[in-house]
Amino acid sequence: MIHNFNKQLIKYANVLLAFLLIACHPQEKPHDDLLWYKEPANSWNEALPLGNGKLGVMVFGNTSNERIQLNDDSMWPAGSSDWNEPEGNKNDIDKIRALLFEGNNEEADQLFVNKLSRKRVVRSHQTLGDLFIDFDHENITDYRRELNISEASLLVSYKSNGSLVTEQVFVSHPHKAIIIQLTSEAPEGLNAKLRLSRPNDNGFKTAKTLTTNDGLLLMQGEVTQRGGEFNSKSAPILEGVQFETRLKINNEGGIVQKGEDYLELKKVKKATLYLVSNSSYYFDEYSKQNKNDLVAIGSKSFDVLKKEHCEDYQSLYSRLKFQLGNNDLNSIPTNQRIERVKNGAVDLGLEALLFKYGRYLLISSSREGTNPANLQGLWNENIQARWNADYHLNINLQMNYWLADMTNLGELNNPLFDYIDRLVENGKVTASKNFGCRGAFIPHATDLWASTWLRAPTAYWGCSIGAGGWLMQHYWRHYEYTRDNEFLKERAFPAMQEVARFYSDWIIEDPRDGTLISAPSTSPENSFYNSEGKSVATCLGSAMDQQIIYEVFENYLKACEILHIETEFVKKVKQQKNQLRPGFVIGDDGRILEWDRAYKEPEPGHRHMSHLYGFYPGNFVDREKNPDLIIAVKKTLNHRLENGGAGPGWSRVWLINCFARLLDGDKAHKHIQLLLKKSIGKNLFNIYPPFQIDGNFGYTAGVSEMLLQSNEKNTIRILPALPKVWQSGKITGLKARGGLTLDIFWSNNQLDKAIISSEFRNSFNLIYQDKIIPIDMQKGDTYTYELFGYEK
Repeated sequence: MIHNFNKQLIKYANVLLAFLLIACHPQEKPHDDLLWYKEPANSWNEALPLGNGKLGVMVFGNTSNERIQLNDDSMWPAGSSDWNEPEGNKNDIDKIRALLFEGNNEEADQLFVNKLSRKRVVRSHQTLGDLFIDFDHENITDYRRELNISEASLLVSYKSNGSLVTEQVFVSHPHKAIIIQLTSEAPEGLNAKLRLSRPNDNGFKTAKTLTTNDGLLLMQGEVTQRGGEFNSKSAPILEGVQFETRLKINNEGGIVQKGEDYLELKKVKKATLYLVSNSSYYFDEYSKQNKNDLVAIGSKSFDVLKKEHCEDYQSLYSRLKFQLGNNDLNSIPTNQRIERVKNGAVDLGLEALLFKYGRYLLISSSREGTNPANLQGLWNENIQARWNADYHLNINLQMNYWLADMTNLGELNNPLFDYIDRLVENGKVTASKNFGCRGAFIPHATDLWASTWLRAPTAYWGCSIGAGGWLMQHYWRHYEYTRDNEFLKERAFPAMQEVARFYSDWIIEDPRDGTLISAPSTSPENSFYNSEGKSVATCLGSAMDQQIIYEVFENYLKACEILHIETEFVKKVKQQKNQLRPGFVIGDDGRILEWDRAYKEPEPGHRHMSHLYGFYPGNFVDREKNPDLIIAVKKTLNHRLENGGAGPGWSRVWLINCFARLLDGDKAHKHIQLLLKKSIGKNLFNIYPPFQIDGNFGYTAGVSEMLLQSNEKNTIRILPALPKVWQSGKITGLKARGGLTLDIFWSNNQLDKAIISSEFRNSFNLIYQDKIIPIDMQKGDTYTYELFGYEK
């Protein structure tokens, strides 16, 4: 009784303390889903992102010269006559293979690049431009900038000369617009000048701004980029997507005046800004579409638009909720919380916030009818972005979507599937012309136009053939989560079959042992020393290629069985799958071999873990049947880390996922801490450097993997990799394969309760720690498992 009384006393004391904190700092109320700051952004990597899948902004929150950087996912240069495919063909492939069998890897590398890759011409996703708002505010106090990721809205508030000023921003998917409201409580209202602008391309002007008779501010232009290998000023201009951006202002009080290329607010109490932007990529008459979009929303109030925006956004975001600990640090600005972690603190609330931020970013950069999230999702301030902010297919694009199905955002895969379908169609031409194969070839990197030829000056990072198979994993995984037979038949299977056909024609028999191998073959962005001590890349069957091809064949055959398809090609694939050289070969030192033989490596701490593809994100290492492989996987990871691996953020989160799959929650959490210390910016972006969004998405997937795993056949693992520091928490709405949804609650590092609902008939083993509970569920059933009967 005394013990309970003390607990109640402590509880009431904490409530009173929280009340006093809120009373003393009314603006700084704790909020689980809030990023907030006491100062404006000093750089782009401190600005806060909003988006509706197609349009995006980065808001700085400046009090004198506000910058709202604008993004459109279709801002790309187009092709030109210079964009022809490589000249290589099947004869060149045969020559490369002959060189590899002779042990001449160096010459094979060069021939691969010269014949099967084309001269590298860089083209990049580009910024849409900027909206600048020049205020006359001074004597700033009580500043606060916050991003509410539960509503996908941003608020900046401060006092200028003692009067409250607010700026609210959201990017609406249903309204296809960027909405901004500016208010001032000052007697004289708001005075501000609004300008649209866009950076030039090496001095070549890419946009013009003007005002119209009906009071609109317009920016019109074309995405261009200097062609040529080095994008020099003398290189030809590559023309591209044309666009138009329109800004309309509704004001209360005061007036809106127009200049030649700006709008000006004078003594305005409240101004609502409606910004729409469309391009020739989406619409032939993109200017007319802008007009229609403005008409559709121009009569709606800010409050109505925000309400409809929130309802649309929350229909996705609110499906899943996650909490770690008691979130008692929410009253501390986000940047200060990050600094605390860098100084050695553990911040469970920040770890949970970063998880939710990944879901927020995916909803904001990948919606039905848009392009898939690229290397920077949607947000890019440059004409020439690092790595082009394009689509890298040797892990980066795939990592962007690891979280989709498991975190209850399955339909956000659709932009990815739309894009893959384009790649498959284009890849049929490349496969036939350059490789002499049926089916479809997909390269390691591409862009908005889904070109499928290899583009690289070196085999080291550019001559990978595993991308197509890796992308097929996403079709199959989505089917596993949804059991949607129509999706499998109409969408997934046609693509899987084309990629299976390519690999079926591509692999050859190794005369040394009679197995089937991928040749020439590389391990993405990595190399090894040949017998002469030279760094080379191509080999006869890298581990990753062998694992990917096995997975493609395996999942293709499963799909054929489900769809009752039996053909001569199916029989051939069955035979070839059984003849493939194993993708997992353990070397004398106990590690998984990365290439066809054991070689010394120039980069033993390489950032990629490609030779573990079949372990994660694949599912082909069974911990019960293959304990030797589990040991080898651990040794392989430790070797990478002992030699300085996991430098970039996306590489670190790959490790988080791998250690979660190894059921080692403490090691997974160690890398969460290192990610926060080394690779997370003040706005929670994954900083490589520079910013690369895959680390954000991969982190959310990794945390999900720590809490729930469904990759093993007929098995669901609950809290399989719970670290000691995650003593209490809950997650609701997490998805497992088979149409299962789970709510999981735990305290004192032990499961309290799991609630499982099923969309289908399901029989599986529920595993928690060493307990195995057979469960049989009918469609629509809900099952509750509570641990009350077990020792803690």
